[in-house]
Amino acid sequence: MTQHIFEFIINSRKGFLRLIDDLSLEELNQIPDGFNNNIFWNFAHIVVSTQTLSYVRTGIRADTSGVKYNEDYKKDTKPTRTVTQEEVDEFKTLALSTIEQIQSDYDKGIFNTITPYSTATYGSEMNTIEEVLIATLSHDNLHWGYAQAQRRVIKNNK
Repeated sequence: MTQHIFEFIINSRKGFLRLIDDLSLEELNQIPDGFNNNIFWNFAHIVVSTQTLSYVRTGIRADTSGVKYNEDYKKDTKPTRTVTQEEVDEFKTLALSTIEQIQSDYDKGIFNTITPYSTATYGSEMNTIEEVLIATLSHDNLHWGYAQAQRRVIKNNK
């Protein structure tokens, strides 16, 4: 079952990559009317959040120091600067490589004992890494939906 969850997360991330792939840097940085963030923020946020939820909130790691860009894209942040093409390219790689790393660590058994926690978004306690992964899939798709809506606004205003 868990193998299927990882496959769904990877496929969801690939869908997000397709969504942003043909957008310009200007479009990725644009905050459409009615939104408080942009397409790139939504994409980067899922990458950062999954690492934090899987490693830090579970007690596997003590803090977020190992999560690159955490301060820019964690919960309750919003875009404060224009991202560069280099950062976009890096996140395109991180979107899949971080999930592959979590899967590798899962296969090694490092998540066998985690500290249960609840997210503010869904409010239900997660007691296993499998529950964290299911929440990750849901969270990824929530932000994909926001990015899809933002994309429509941006493309319709041209």
